[in-house]
Amino acid sequence: MLPADLSADVKTRLKSIKGQIEGIIKMLEEDKDPEKILVQFKAADKGLQKAHYLLLDEAYRKALARTIVNAVDACPGNCGNEDKIEYIRKQFPDLQLDEITQKLKDISEIEERLKQFNSPTDKG
Repeated sequence: MLPADLSADVKTRLKSIKGQIEGIIKMLEEDKDPEKILVQFKAADKGLQKAHYLLLDEAYRKALARTIVNAVDACPGNCGNEDKIEYIRKQFPDLQLDEITQKLKDISEIEERLKQFNSPTDKG
């Protein structure tokens, strides 16, 4: 579930893009200057990319947050990954989207190692 403010922001952006697309269609029908049409295409594309980015950022942040919590819960304090988990946890608020995807991979690998570490078959 998306936060209400994010959902409202994305809807507003999409409605604006819809207006731009309708404007492009009208410009094409009226045989307007191709340079003006190109400007509208660029504006619509930029708006769509921003809306897409907002959604991705939200989804990846939630996934990373859940994975960090799982890793912290699974690490009893002597799992060998404490420093890396804490480092990612502290970086979390300031990460950019491209960094989030890498940290999600990193913490997911740690989580897999922790599953093996905490497996009852490995302790006996």
